[in-house]
Amino acid sequence: MPLYSYRARDGQGELTSGVVEADSQAACARILAGKGMTPVAIEPFKQKAKQELNVSETRWLSPKKPKLEDLIFFCRQMYTLQRSGVPLTRGIAGLAETARSPVLAKALGEIIRQLEAGYGLSQAFSQHSDIFPPLVLGIVQVGENTGRVDEAFLQLAGYLERERDTRERVKTAMRYPTMVLVVIGIAMVVINIFVIPVFAKVFAGFKAELPWATKVLLACSNFAVHYWPAVLAALALSVWLWLRFIHTPKGRMWWDRVKLRLPVIGPILTKAALSRFSRSLSSMISAGVPIIQSINIVAETMDNVHVGRLIMSLRHAIERGDSVTRTAGELGLFPPLVLQMIAVGEETGRLDQQLSEVADFYDREVDYDLKNLSSSIEPILLVVVGGMVLVLALGVFLPMWDLGKAAGLRH
Repeated sequence: MPLYSYRARDGQGELTSGVVEADSQAACARILAGKGMTPVAIEPFKQKAKQELNVSETRWLSPKKPKLEDLIFFCRQMYTLQRSGVPLTRGIAGLAETARSPVLAKALGEIIRQLEAGYGLSQAFSQHSDIFPPLVLGIVQVGENTGRVDEAFLQLAGYLERERDTRERVKTAMRYPTMVLVVIGIAMVVINIFVIPVFAKVFAGFKAELPWATKVLLACSNFAVHYWPAVLAALALSVWLWLRFIHTPKGRMWWDRVKLRLPVIGPILTKAALSRFSRSLSSMISAGVPIIQSINIVAETMDNVHVGRLIMSLRHAIERGDSVTRTAGELGLFPPLVLQMIAVGEETGRLDQQLSEVADFYDREVDYDLKNLSSSIEPILLVVVGGMVLVLALGVFLPMWDLGKAAGLRH
């Protein structure tokens, strides 16, 4: 849709200017009249000026995104400013000056210039889709259309806070097993490079057949001591190839599908993804976004591409006339109890409330699983550590035991 620059007088007779997106000059005039302004001059928006406003031409070099805490703080402040009646551009200018994230401050500065040029709030936000996720853009657009921008930012702040809490709980639960695995890896390196070579000199003086466990330890230690540069290079190359693979569309799809099938961790990731889907869809529907558009936006915001593809299939089925409950049941992601809750929401016209209860249900499930995660992983870690200790014990002490028996027989 083309852009038109205009000069018009507002209700107080003051001359203003800006940019409006419209099908024609007549449509632009109608839009201005609907805002209570009298057009003075309307002309096509010059390409040069458009390029100056185009974010892609002035995008900053830093690829970093603002932290989730920065977005939460921004939404809370926007709610307070809009609730207090502070003019939009003046409020955003104040937030840009105090923003902790340079990337967010840069984006807010460009949003101010776009608002002053006549862009709408949601239109200006959409120019920064790499900063603001689709869910934020959708709810802001609905809030702007309904005149409830303050409630839109309050809703976004609550959603982002729950998202942050879920991520923090997962990180906290994974901290213990990660530290154990790191310590095990460091111990293996130290043993192979510094401890086993000392025992190798002792075993060499035995001049006897060594047990298989000892041979394995000596072979691994000898390889690590003599070929550690090649081992480090191979490890670095493997990590690089792995990261490159999972960042391809096929690789990410495969990895996201595998993560949901991992023992212990997979069910937690599945429940967290379903909680996010239910919470996001509930927020979009309660904000007044049509369900098809809501599902499309929610699918784009999912961290798991595999779950996002399943959600898109849900959208296609609804477009064909199928119900949400029936299609969700065919996906095989939701248990019967949750499907029953969704069915009640469809029948009563309160799908958003039922989806919010589904999200609360999964949040409680994730909390319970995370609290028991350590106790579930401990047996696995115990088996791993026990196996390492067994191999070390057999490899190091069996030859000494045989030597001690031989010395006793000679006496």
